[in-house]
Amino acid sequence: MSLSSARQRRPTAASPLADDGYSKEAKDRRRRPDGEEAEEGIRWFLPFLALGLLRHMSANSNLIHDCDEVFNYWEPLHFLLYRSGFQTWEYSSDHALRSYLYLFIHGIVAGPASSIFGGEHKVRVFYSVRFFLGLLSTITETVLVVALSRRYGKRLACYVLAMLCLTSGCFFASTSFLPSSFSMYAVTLSSALFLLEKYSSAVSVAAAGVILGWPFSILVFLPITVYSLMRGPFKRVFLSGFLTSLSLLVLSFVADYYCYGRWTSSVFNLLKYNVLGGGESHLYGTEGATFYLRNGFNNFNFAFVLALLFVGVALSARKKFAPDLLIVVSPVYIWLAFMSLQAHKEERFLYPIYPLICVAAASVIDSFPDFFHDKYASEQSILFKVAKGLRPLILGFILCTSHSRTFSMLNGYGAPLQIYEHLEYHEDTGPGSVLCVGSEWHRYPSSFFVPSYISEVRWIDDGFRGLLPFPFNETLGGTTAAPSYFNDKNKASDKQYLKDIGACNLLMELDLRRPYPSRGNDLSTWETLAALPFLDRELSPALYRSFFIPYQWQHKNVFGLYKLLRRLPTDQEQPKSN
Repeated sequence: MSLSSARQRRPTAASPLADDGYSKEAKDRRRRPDGEEAEEGIRWFLPFLALGLLRHMSANSNLIHDCDEVFNYWEPLHFLLYRSGFQTWEYSSDHALRSYLYLFIHGIVAGPASSIFGGEHKVRVFYSVRFFLGLLSTITETVLVVALSRRYGKRLACYVLAMLCLTSGCFFASTSFLPSSFSMYAVTLSSALFLLEKYSSAVSVAAAGVILGWPFSILVFLPITVYSLMRGPFKRVFLSGFLTSLSLLVLSFVADYYCYGRWTSSVFNLLKYNVLGGGESHLYGTEGATFYLRNGFNNFNFAFVLALLFVGVALSARKKFAPDLLIVVSPVYIWLAFMSLQAHKEERFLYPIYPLICVAAASVIDSFPDFFHDKYASEQSILFKVAKGLRPLILGFILCTSHSRTFSMLNGYGAPLQIYEHLEYHEDTGPGSVLCVGSEWHRYPSSFFVPSYISEVRWIDDGFRGLLPFPFNETLGGTTAAPSYFNDKNKASDKQYLKDIGACNLLMELDLRRPYPSRGNDLSTWETLAALPFLDRELSPALYRSFFIPYQWQHKNVFGLYKLLRRLPTDQEQPKSN
């Protein structure tokens, strides 16, 4: 027998012609008299509860993995709420590369939260938005798990659920305030709707993911969109996608006009800059061709390897997985190939396919016994039983390794968020204080963590020669401004650094205990208000820094200190005693 044959059980009295559950006859038996398919598989409550708990944990403990998340999304949102925050060149009205409609969607939660908590508890607004992101992730992934259980059975759905909950990639991407994460939600929901044969809705969600999220993710949605047009009523599916796209483009156009002060389209501008206009994204770093393979393994370990093998399994077991599940998972290969060809690579660019990696890997694990059942007809064969036993063992190993990765990341690099939360306990520094940040500008967690007694955050020169964000300038027009100090060449402005370091009252610094001195070592000038360990990536072995290994992680790795420093008062500033 060939591998493409589905697993058959021996006929019994109760089931004289037992089938694999995927044949037309089996589907017909699962249909109700009204023609609708009977509700089988996992119910909604279990996946929603499990995913909700894990996404709540992610919202509470997740790192900020990319400074773009802060300066291109958290900071503009902070400005819309509190009229202060940093602006990047992409938000200059001359360039207008970023969509304000995307920010307005999150403002649905952030606006009421800022009214409830006020300006004294801005960090609660930050976490309110994160909980909202976690809820979106929970809902979309729950629909996917339920759809898989109805089409392919509870076991596969449970495997996917476990991976969505515990793999490091999904844990981190699910509550990141990034368009690529929003596209990930849309990919998840669109895939689920496709499996549920709701083709019009699948295409509409795909359109929303491209326009509201990340325009380049259109490649990820392409297979489902094409097949939905082929299978559903073409006119209805096409109109659904077209009207959704048109409506969202109009809304985006209006939102951009309102904020940028001129008629422009951030969606078109972004495509023009990166595709038509020969954008210079390579100015922000380039990586080798294997970057995404290494990154995929870090975030999914052996699940990523299994996901890459799915296409071979699907083509062999056509009756089980092809064509529908192959269509759903195919963007993994399309996206990996396309993104690997680009010079500029970042971890977040893979976010849209993260749930699909889980689906592909879980499908391969679920298929293990099929490799032996076709060769050994009896289900009582030892190899068949071993293959069945391997499924939970391999899944458990993947999940444990993923937890190890997550634990290492959260404990090794969680200091910046925690240190900035210490600022609220040091109001005695005085109103009008200036917080300075040097080489650690890229780990600045956003103005939501800056209390009201700090009047401004300033950058100090520690050798970085690229262009840094500037505060939104209300005098020049706020969101409509096109400041002259911005450029799209990543060239530093002579205005971006504070010249007089003596004006700094507070300082954030990472002390990695290198031979060169750090400012915090000058005990006559600075006092340490708080310090937390921070994993030294350069001096720590790759294996031990990437994964938490009990009894070895703390001993094998090297740690620096992430410090909050305060300038000591000079003799002239000392209060006079009576």
